[in-house]
Amino acid sequence: MDPARVPQFLLVNGDKIPGIGLGTFGSDKYSPTEISVAVEDAVAIGYRHIDCAAVYSNEPEVGNAIQNVLKTGISREELWVTSKLWNDKHDPNDVGPSFEKSLSDLKLDYLDLYLVHWPFPNFHAPKVDVTSRDPHAKRYIHEAFMATWRELEKLQRRSLVRHIGTSNMTVAKLKRVLEDAEIRPSVNEMELHPHFQQPELFAFVREHGIVPVGYCPLGSPSRPERDRTPEDSVDLEDPVILAIAERTRLSPASVCIKWAVQRGQIPIPFSVKRSQYEASLQAVCAPNFSTADMAALASIDRNCRLIKGQVFLWEGAKSWHALWDELSPGEP
Repeated sequence: MDPARVPQFLLVNGDKIPGIGLGTFGSDKYSPTEISVAVEDAVAIGYRHIDCAAVYSNEPEVGNAIQNVLKTGISREELWVTSKLWNDKHDPNDVGPSFEKSLSDLKLDYLDLYLVHWPFPNFHAPKVDVTSRDPHAKRYIHEAFMATWRELEKLQRRSLVRHIGTSNMTVAKLKRVLEDAEIRPSVNEMELHPHFQQPELFAFVREHGIVPVGYCPLGSPSRPERDRTPEDSVDLEDPVILAIAERTRLSPASVCIKWAVQRGQIPIPFSVKRSQYEASLQAVCAPNFSTADMAALASIDRNCRLIKGQVFLWEGAKSWHALWDELSPGEP
């Protein structure tokens, strides 16, 4: 696939970000080496956007893959590489060293985008179940978040990162950040798929010049057991998606990817299987869906959040809805 065929999204300063990225969160099922092999091959077939994070525990291996593709003649400027600050590094004194470690592990001189992974400084050990709680966990504290954000702003001013952004935010939280930020977020990474379209947040970020990047674009069929609940729906089995897939000769997964880009968000599907990540790349270049198809896909939103974030809850919080500002005033 010629990378020039892949749609690009315009950031507020005029820079462009590739309209599909390869996710690298697979540490529950795949080794860092398997993921790095997928990254190297994905870039070889046309991907130019790689979504990383310190907590995925594979940035050194992904860095090796990036170095290998750079040796093939692809320039650093052609790639878009994202990383993220993990929750236990929100202290202003920890932000810089954490960023520098990601930069070193990825073997780069700069990053294209650096995100605050979650708006809470609430740590949990890898692979814990949903009942695990950090005894020091706190609800969102805006002043603390802004202290963290100031350190990201410093990194951008030093040209160590081209753009900074947020992830797993809500409209209420973003409103406050936009009021107080000296450098506004370029991107908000958020869960987005046909059964969880987040119309209010989606509209808000776009109205404020923030590009939405959507994780779990297929409804995360391979997500860990700890992130599954009985009420979860399955996007890839939705009759509307299946009907469009049959008529357009796309797979249900490709329908989800094409819908995402045509709607105006950047999907970052994860896979180590070439047939899957190649199909996703081809999907973004497929013919646009009709207005009727897009309306049908808009109608299947079930408000089904899959990544609920229970492990980030604080003492006294009764429900994961508190993480997303979905409780009535006064409820913990």
